[in-house]
Amino acid sequence: MWSSCDWFLHHDNVAGHMALSVQQFFAKNNIMVIPHHLYSPNLAPCDFFLFPCMKGQMKGKHFADVSKVKKKTLEVLKNISTEEFQKCSQQWEKGWYMYNESKGEHFEGD
Repeated sequence: MWSSCDWFLHHDNVAGHMALSVQQFFAKNNIMVIPHHLYSPNLAPCDFFLFPCMKGQMKGKHFADVSKVKKKTLEVLKNISTEEFQKCSQQWEKGWYMYNESKGEHFEGD
């Protein structure tokens, strides 16, 4: 996919992602970047899918040290099925479409 440019990158607007050197890298390598609109958590898969999934499985548990947190995190990530990731992708696409159709205005959706 890298060589054929049949993919795109969606990232948030944190300073590190918006740095000139990063933008130049994207341009040099013909990486299509989908912008992340401000105040749009429904467009961030980590916000609407990954973090809630992980929180649901880790909430209320106590860990003796950081290595135990890492171990449980990897366990949770490995147990997310391909179907769940595909559904997340479909939700992201639907949210992106709804956002663009609303021209950035507030909208309700599932």
